[in-house]
Amino acid sequence: MYCQVIIDIVHENVASPFTYRIPEGMNLEPGQRVAVPFGRREKEGIVLSLSETSDLAESRVRDVLRPLEDYAAVPAELMELARQMAQDAHCPLAETLRLMLPAQMRGGRVHVKTEKTAVLNIPCEDALKLAEAEKRSPKRAALLRALADGKAHTVRELAGMVKDPASALKKLSADGSIRLSEEETLRIPGITFENCTDPGFTLTAGQREALDEILPCLTGKGGRFLLHGVTGSGKTEVFMAAVHETLSLGKSAIILVPEIALTPQMVSWFRGRFGPVAAVIHSRLSPGERFDEWRRIRRGEARVVIGARSAVFSPARELGLIVVDEEHESTYMSDHHPRYDAREVAIQRCERENATLILASATPSILSFARARRGDYMLLEMPRRVKDRPLPEVEIVDMRKELENGNRTVLSSALRKTLKECVSRGEQAMLLMNRRGYNSFVSCRSCGYVVKCPNCDISMTYHVADNDGLLRCHYCGHAMRPPETCPECGGRYIRYFGAGTQKVEEEVAKLLPGVSTVRMDYDTTGGKDGHGKILEEFRSGRARILIGTQMIAKGLDFPQVTLVGVIAADMTLNLPDYRSRERTFQLLTQVAGRAGRGEKPGKVIIQTYKPEDPVIGYAASQDYRSFFEDEFRRRRRGLYPPFTLLARFLTESRSETAAEHAANHLEREIREMMEKHPVWQKKILHVTNDTPGVKVLRGKSRRHVLMKLLVSPETDEMIAAMTEMAREPFEETEVWFEINPTTMI
Repeated sequence: MYCQVIIDIVHENVASPFTYRIPEGMNLEPGQRVAVPFGRREKEGIVLSLSETSDLAESRVRDVLRPLEDYAAVPAELMELARQMAQDAHCPLAETLRLMLPAQMRGGRVHVKTEKTAVLNIPCEDALKLAEAEKRSPKRAALLRALADGKAHTVRELAGMVKDPASALKKLSADGSIRLSEEETLRIPGITFENCTDPGFTLTAGQREALDEILPCLTGKGGRFLLHGVTGSGKTEVFMAAVHETLSLGKSAIILVPEIALTPQMVSWFRGRFGPVAAVIHSRLSPGERFDEWRRIRRGEARVVIGARSAVFSPARELGLIVVDEEHESTYMSDHHPRYDAREVAIQRCERENATLILASATPSILSFARARRGDYMLLEMPRRVKDRPLPEVEIVDMRKELENGNRTVLSSALRKTLKECVSRGEQAMLLMNRRGYNSFVSCRSCGYVVKCPNCDISMTYHVADNDGLLRCHYCGHAMRPPETCPECGGRYIRYFGAGTQKVEEEVAKLLPGVSTVRMDYDTTGGKDGHGKILEEFRSGRARILIGTQMIAKGLDFPQVTLVGVIAADMTLNLPDYRSRERTFQLLTQVAGRAGRGEKPGKVIIQTYKPEDPVIGYAASQDYRSFFEDEFRRRRRGLYPPFTLLARFLTESRSETAAEHAANHLEREIREMMEKHPVWQKKILHVTNDTPGVKVLRGKSRRHVLMKLLVSPETDEMIAAMTEMAREPFEETEVWFEINPTTMI
């Protein structure tokens, strides 16, 4: 027997499978990982297929060295998905196969964990008699009594009952009373949130109506749904009920969340409802935990998978349902090669495995809602909150008037007053400031010089918590002391401008001394359970005010929160990106929806310098339909997605000249391609060769070639041709090709 193996090397020269002989007595199957000789080295690979014959001369065929596991690490359905992704991304199959496995499996960097375990080797009654008769060693007697329950106990457990049990266990083992062995143990991640018990909700009429549309599809060929409900309408309960039905049919479910911050809360809900069949997959797990959770899923022990983007590749058995919660979030797009959109991968998996797909959001992406209107998804709408609770009252504060009245702080007088009242009533508040740090930039008042990162074309942010204060770059992490004099003109008028979450935290501390607050941003959520610890501090009520960036804006459910304050509502409104209006609307609507989710009514205060902007008004009233129609018309006029595709080549190099040379070359190739294909020329509306919003990033100069394409039958061919162009080698330069990139900056 022979097998075709994809070697775990991402390079065009080894992109095709290699044939190996399967030694006598070795059994392999497609998807299994193997060690094989490759040149003079030993390499890992994945078996693609088996065959009884080979076209190669026997002298050229080498033997498989050994299987790395006794099962197929990549099931057939994920193997097909990897093939499709490699074809779509025009990259080697080895690259997409890596997505299907925990990274630490490669190279044997993580192993099955075992623990020394003791179990009785004699009947329980005899063990108790021996314990009574044991006079010389109280330790042995205590151990025999502990093991008399008939269960296997780890030595670590027994050490909690008997001090230093090693020698006593060794003697009992030598006597034949017990058996010591190394047994596999699973590293199951703990969660910082308490496990919620199943509350046994009775579905509302709106929830039942949505669920009744979904349930028939779970038993058939699957369906595609966009679940659109206002914040607090109970969308989570709908898909939890759908998961319950999926499990009852003997199938598995995957629940995707956009932020690691949401994972502890979601896991607590699902573990409370479904117990140990719920597994969690995300990047903050230790390698061992991620490996063991993956193995539980692969073996079918865990049939509900909750996780961020990469969880879409989980080897769930008999997949019946995928839920993409907060589907509008851009974090579902991977910006690492091979780039992928977890929502599109979910669609492909559901089509391939006859599973049902639910996209859920209070603020669906323009693209998803347009697809639903076109009939690609069934639109399920839930326009009312659970128990007909009212949407929060919203007050829009014009910060221009605050300045006129002499208020130079980040908190308006209305927010100060309402925050005091909220805390005095024993309630909780959330404050959104979508910029971390203390001051957003440092500048010279004499000449206008702004301190920028030496590695990036970005102004540095002042952080007061860093050893007397440091300037930090939020892109590459470079840190430096603030200058005492201007490096440009030598002036001493160095001033600090703007505000971030640290500044808000300081202002709140001055306003409400003694009131406990927690801050949630990139600076405070490092470490394994960073998000969960902060959220648990707030959920428990020990902290009364939660201050944070956009990571606090979506999906979180805290019944005691009655006030939400948005510090700078228009911060994202004027970014040079066609999606800036959409993202501002989504952010404001989502964070406003955190207020009034319990029995008490909620209030939202939105601070802005552009209160007249329609986007602010739509968000304040949670009027998604009006926003969608307005934005849809605007994009039609400007020919932006979904009416077109935006494509770009992004070049990056340590040499500005090299980056520019590569961009110029790619632009010429595009124009030559257009001349050769007159039909394609009509489908490419324009080509622009320019510097992106961030000219230098992490020490690399950047250029991009932007194109706007009409969607047509020729689109796939054009994209394939452009992908090939991006694969050309350029000296000292990396080239990325992106379709509808997550950011144009």
